[in-house]
Amino acid sequence: MVNSTSEMDQFDKRILDIVAVEGRISVTELSRRIGLSKSPTQARLKRLEETGLIRGYRALFDPIRLGRDHVAFVEVKLTETREAALEEFNDAVLRVPEIEQCHLIAGQFDYLLKVRTSSMAAYRLVLAEKISTLPYLANTSTYVAMQAVKEEGVGPAGGNV
Repeated sequence: MVNSTSEMDQFDKRILDIVAVEGRISVTELSRRIGLSKSPTQARLKRLEETGLIRGYRALFDPIRLGRDHVAFVEVKLTETREAALEEFNDAVLRVPEIEQCHLIAGQFDYLLKVRTSSMAAYRLVLAEKISTLPYLANTSTYVAMQAVKEEGVGPAGGNV
């Protein structure tokens, strides 16, 4: 069972590198590219999925073509940071679809949110009606992105997973 990167060999790492970029690759093509036959490649892929190293596959959409090109990063400071408060905040964030990412931060604020909307007006509405009503919220600071220079999901690890 593979539970960590230290338990993976070069074939497992190569599989992760390839499917990170080409999630729809056929097992036949994947096996050819990593240098193993189809059966062991399929078994390795299944094991990586079953152990949770590969959590799933999804389509990546172009947010600009979908009309969601306004990105704001929001620093969030909470009124308290006890575990129960953090859990309640986390649960509430999961119910706000415009919050694309949420990270607990060690620093001068508690969370950093990435919020994607169609416009500044739409963002203001999300801020007023959804973000400002999150539990234990003390204050927020918003930073609007002018351009995405690099924006990808977790990509190939270059064999250094």
